[in-house]
Amino acid sequence: MKGYVFHGPGQSAWEEVPDPAVKEPTDAVVRVDAVTICGTDLHILKGDVPEVRPGTVLGHEAVGEIVEVGSDVRTVRPGDRVLVSCISACGRCRYCRDSAYGQCLGGGGWILGHLIDGTQAEYVRVPFADLSVHALPGAVDSKDAVLLADIFPTSYEVGVLNGRVRPGDTVAVVGAGPIGLAAIATARLFSPERIVAVDLAASRLEAAKRLGADAVADAAEDPAQLIADLTDGLGADVVVEAVGVPESFELCTRMVRPGGHVANIGVHGKPATLHLEDLWIKNITITTGLVDTYSTPTLLRMTAAGRLPTTQLVTHTFPLDRMEEAYDVFARAADTGALKVVLGEPSHDEIAVPAA
Repeated sequence: MKGYVFHGPGQSAWEEVPDPAVKEPTDAVVRVDAVTICGTDLHILKGDVPEVRPGTVLGHEAVGEIVEVGSDVRTVRPGDRVLVSCISACGRCRYCRDSAYGQCLGGGGWILGHLIDGTQAEYVRVPFADLSVHALPGAVDSKDAVLLADIFPTSYEVGVLNGRVRPGDTVAVVGAGPIGLAAIATARLFSPERIVAVDLAASRLEAAKRLGADAVADAAEDPAQLIADLTDGLGADVVVEAVGVPESFELCTRMVRPGGHVANIGVHGKPATLHLEDLWIKNITITTGLVDTYSTPTLLRMTAAGRLPTTQLVTHTFPLDRMEEAYDVFARAADTGALKVVLGEPSHDEIAVPAA
């Protein structure tokens, strides 16, 4: 089979790799029908995630069909259509018992496309299948479902829930890429007074408006002052960091009000300065986190009911064998307007989804 292989910073290729097979009785092998590319994959290619060894197949999000299961797998069987979660869970360790699956001590956590071969391939081996794949209802399209493998649970859990968004809040989301846009969409579920999106790209700010942002701000034009103007000088109740660079994190700490929350989602490859000389007196709560995906069943039900705008985030589709082209389009989002790219649909030219 073929997969997208990381060979070191700046080096990767769609090439022949060994077929996966069941190694443990809790494994499943899934034929990949739809897969997407994550910003974290770009961080890996830049060398920001040194744990990823050369020779690893990338990817941690997929929809597909079970083709083989180990003897201990009970919840799925060959022929089932499933969502492959970005997080694997042993189900037995201290963290898994607390639904903190991202911190699994039993061989799970974020392992696909990180510590073991991932989903950007024709087939993938999924450990701990009973807790790491989710059966899909027929009503949920693959392009919608694949966005629930990572970005929606990440934005919802690490951004909205960790940030404790409440009715009437002012919420600022710094970074209007896919994660930031999903944070906007899920923050709306809690009826904040206003959501303000901050980004450098005009196309992403337009997408933020479509997803529910009430106001937008160019990151180069003092968005902290806009937040102050909108809140009578108080600042935002919740600020979500969805970029992962020092400047965006420090901007978030300037935008939050005393007693407010900064919820960091971004993957940081460099140190960011924490200005405790200013923040210690302001009762600020700062949270970080790797997604646990405990919310995935809830988000699946909401998607099946048409409550989440997943389709609006998919701007390009490709057949699986055009992985290198898809990476190029996704990496040049400022030029291409790409939000999420989905691969694995029937072979045709890439499709830009019209703005809603």
